Amino acid sequence: MYVDCGTLFTGEAVVSDGRFVVEDGRVTAVGTRDDVDAVGDRVDRSEDVVVPGFVDAHLHLKGARSMDPMDWAAGTTAESAARAVADAGSLLDAGFTTIRDVGSDVAIGVRNAIDAGELEGPRVYTSGRSISQTGGHGDLHMLPREWVKDGAGISTLADGEDECRRVARERHRDGADLLKIMTTGGVLSEKDSPTEAQFTDEEVAALVEEAHRVGMPVASHAQGAAGVKRALENGVDTIEHGFHLDEECLDRMLETDATFVPTLAIMYRIVTEGEDHGVPEHGLRKARAAREAHFDAVRRAKEAGVPIAAGTDFIGPDLVPHGENALELELLVEEVGFSPDEAIAAATRIAGRTIPDDVGGLAPGNYADFLVLGGDPRDDIGHVYDVEAVFKGGDRVR
Repeated sequence: MYVDCGTLFTGEAVVSDGRFVVEDGRVTAVGTRDDVDAVGDRVDRSEDVVVPGFVDAHLHLKGARSMDPMDWAAGTTAESAARAVADAGSLLDAGFTTIRDVGSDVAIGVRNAIDAGELEGPRVYTSGRSISQTGGHGDLHMLPREWVKDGAGISTLADGEDECRRVARERHRDGADLLKIMTTGGVLSEKDSPTEAQFTDEEVAALVEEAHRVGMPVASHAQGAAGVKRALENGVDTIEHGFHLDEECLDRMLETDATFVPTLAIMYRIVTEGEDHGVPEHGLRKARAAREAHFDAVRRAKEAGVPIAAGTDFIGPDLVPHGENALELELLVEEVGFSPDEAIAAATRIAGRTIPDDVGGLAPGNYADFLVLGGDPRDDIGHVYDVEAVFKGGDRVR
């Protein structure tokens, strides 16, 4: 089949009177109608705006319905899984044909059911539970350690090189697509700070070595400069959040070709509406303190040429529901200074850098995941919410 478009965003360029060819669910050619030969049946979108399927490069498909981490520990796996299935449908409705889950105890099962054709949803790439040091961002500090060390919430605790290697190997055994570690404190964790570095160099190196040995990329929750540098110096592939980036952080990102996933959306929602949605006081305080530094870090990363991928850190509650994930694109434009086509690229081609598969843009060899929008995002970035049709692997699914 081939798709004729009025305006085609490929993730690399914007093409008027565009066309791309799809064979066996993948793109084989893309360009203008004059440049690309018609092959097979025609899909006529010649009056429409077509973009690649969106990728959320940082979320939690865990079926949460509260912003209080204590509630995450108290919930049941069955209930979380059922809600995560509903969230997967909402993501597909919103045009997110691929997601990278970076901390969930149910996402591997949801992914397997989608891959088997038993559920409709986006392509799911998941770390399973993330990995935290004791007393780190993934620890529920207010509970006895024996209650949480094996994975209450979204993390497993690991200390020392040997334990880090074992847990990394367990993630591979479980079927995870990537590894998610924590090299700083965070906002919603009670007793640490975003600026505190966590794990030792030796522990991070062990985690990365075990993951890379089996082809798994490594993502690091890293908000302060010291933890960002610790992650990059030991081979981590993506930096998540990055509130406080100094020039050395930016230089190391460029040197290592790391991808930066800033997750503006969750911070925006916590600061603007979190008090009305049960965000703990320590989370509100830390988010407010980091807000301006966060925006500044992303602006400087953009100016330096660091690849920036769109990711929301949405979890599922009313404050940060799956289905409103296009907020990240809106914030990249309105708060950071991205052009609309740069924001589309961040949510497609560049977000695809974080996924160990052929997703993210309409380029030959990639999956033919694409959307029809109700208007041109260059006229109004709000059109990224106006999804009229969703295609996954060349098939219309919404």
